[in-house]
Amino acid sequence: MEEQIKNLVLMAPIKGATKAKRLKWGDINNKNNTNWIQNNLSWTFQKMFREGNDTRKVYDINPYIEVYKYADNMYGLWNPSIGTGGDVWQYLVIGPKKAMLIDTAWGLGNQKGLVDKLTGGLPLIVVNTHCHGDHALGNVLYDRVYCHEYDLENIKTVVKPGAWDRFNNEYADYDLKDLPEYKDYELIGVPHGHVFNLGGDYDIELFWTAGHSAGQAMLIDKKGRNIFAGDDVISDRIGCGGGPQKGLFYQEYCNLTSYHDRLKILCTRLDEFDYIFSGHFTNNLENSVLLNLLEALEEVIADPNDFTYLEETVNPAGVKSIAYYKQIKGLGRFRYTENGVYPSKA
Repeated sequence: MEEQIKNLVLMAPIKGATKAKRLKWGDINNKNNTNWIQNNLSWTFQKMFREGNDTRKVYDINPYIEVYKYADNMYGLWNPSIGTGGDVWQYLVIGPKKAMLIDTAWGLGNQKGLVDKLTGGLPLIVVNTHCHGDHALGNVLYDRVYCHEYDLENIKTVVKPGAWDRFNNEYADYDLKDLPEYKDYELIGVPHGHVFNLGGDYDIELFWTAGHSAGQAMLIDKKGRNIFAGDDVISDRIGCGGGPQKGLFYQEYCNLTSYHDRLKILCTRLDEFDYIFSGHFTNNLENSVLLNLLEALEEVIADPNDFTYLEETVNPAGVKSIAYYKQIKGLGRFRYTENGVYPSKA
């Protein structure tokens, strides 16, 4: 088993173009720590895509981000992980009069300068898909950021003075001085269904999906026929159904049932978009993946013991915990705990 883990840690090297270099994925001596091991689908996609996509560019203004062009008006901004989590995608959509940046990653390097270069300096709407640091710490680079109203206070607990102190080059090599410093900015919570206009008839709608975080939302670009899914659709594991987290808000929506109920509504609108762009790993997925995810959720909600496998971990204090994994056809799996299936009373 230990030899298998070592092989997984090494993985197939990727000839990327980012200035940051991954140093390690986790502690191979901790057999219970499997969170950092990416599945074959995710890693293979990243290797083939990053080495073979001829639109890849890295700009001097921010050498940490690999920029990929998906359409004349849409870019994917690939950010290397600077901690234990997965590498993160941001997306930039350029409309007739304004542009939209979806998620802000860790804020490593001159991200805003790069975005302005790509848009030609257009006015910018910045939106967080959810509250987690790998998607929101770069908020401090902008004057105003939007999110779903249920994650407004949750983002404030993450993006705060000292938020970057934990990064120390243990997992990746980069210039620590290129991390941002905290500054005040305006954070605005909007309701489900809020529409952002990029000029003319170019609208992008915020669709609240819950699950991964209380205010996890997707952005529907009807004009481009894409949906930007954050972490509610990723090819490795969807961390959805962990149950309430102490100190956060609206935690009654962090469960599989809430996500299922929202996703069921979204699946009635598949005619409005063709492709899914995830917050991590694979992207440009066909919209039918949502139906497979919905099916897997229904199976677990009907019977929480209908899991594919379980993972038992022991923390440094000796406390044991169990997580369950359910395979999703054509995607990856989602992870949930015993108290993360049904709505909570948080």
